[in-house]
Amino acid sequence: MPRIAGVTIPENKRIQVAITYIYGIGDTLALKVLAATKIDPNKKAQDLTPAEVGALKDYIEKNHKIEGDLRRQVMINIKRLKDIGTWRGSRHAKRLPVRGQRTKTNTRTVRGNVRKTMGSGRKPAASPT
Repeated sequence: MPRIAGVTIPENKRIQVAITYIYGIGDTLALKVLAATKIDPNKKAQDLTPAEVGALKDYIEKNHKIEGDLRRQVMINIKRLKDIGTWRGSRHAKRLPVRGQRTKTNTRTVRGNVRKTMGSGRKPAASPT
């Protein structure tokens, strides 16, 4: 299995899809990286030569912020918003949607799947009599 940027990418997928398993690389960036390294996007990851894997690894690590560095940068950006007291920072601190979504409904995942209305919750397990 090829390892790029500390991530083991799946062998049985096309390389265009396989490198999107790296945090910070999506579909569009994957195509740009493959075009820059002159690798066919339809090639399977297991069919890559060691030279192609090395070229991918070098190009991605030199030209793009990925994995740990990108996660750290995102955390620093959120911390900065919290420190300067912006509205967005306070929404991040309260673990609520930041980009203007409604919160009366549709934020169950952010709020921890809270069910407060009658009938919307799960039925209790049947107790033995």
